[in-house]
Amino acid sequence: MARPPAKSDPDPTQNPGDKKPRVERVHDELEGPKHPALYLAEFDTPAQIVKAAETLRDAGYKEFDVHTPYPIHGMDQAMGLSETKIGWISFGGGATGTLVAYLMMWWMNGFDYPLIVGGKPPGSIPSMIPIMFELTVLLCAFGTFFGLMGLCKLPRHHHPVFYSDHFGSFSDDKFWVSVEAKDPKFDLKKTRALLDSLTPRHLELVEETLP
Repeated sequence: MARPPAKSDPDPTQNPGDKKPRVERVHDELEGPKHPALYLAEFDTPAQIVKAAETLRDAGYKEFDVHTPYPIHGMDQAMGLSETKIGWISFGGGATGTLVAYLMMWWMNGFDYPLIVGGKPPGSIPSMIPIMFELTVLLCAFGTFFGLMGLCKLPRHHHPVFYSDHFGSFSDDKFWVSVEAKDPKFDLKKTRALLDSLTPRHLELVEETLP
């Protein structure tokens, strides 16, 4: 369970004298100084979250993500994401399987253990098709699985978004955007002002203890 900082702490997200309400701050329970990890903003509708993604994209942010209870059409374009590379990874795995199967059987039949059956030469492709097919499918599946895990940065057993008690609504009926502090454009005051301009239902600054 995350603990919010004391209300007497200065709000690092606004300038002294600002009339804006204090942003809610949550963090882990570890001892030590806290550092900003990300902003979390909650919205009510798909249109609002798409607009938020487009605004962050146009402002030059790269390290942000959206969290929605179901896929939203057009979100890839709204976030400025490029075409997925998983197709090329799968193709590379399949092509590798085909080539490895052919070279393996060519070397075995022609050099390692020559055995001529029915007058077939060592490189007879028709007799190799079943094994070539099996290795193509196998390595294509491996490439797809491990490529997808790598592109999605999985497995990851922890993420600062889970310090927030409100964040669980993303799997129910709310729409969230997170902006990570590692983004070069991240600034406590400017990023908050940008998110405030989108009129979110709820805004949090998530902090964590660095090792």
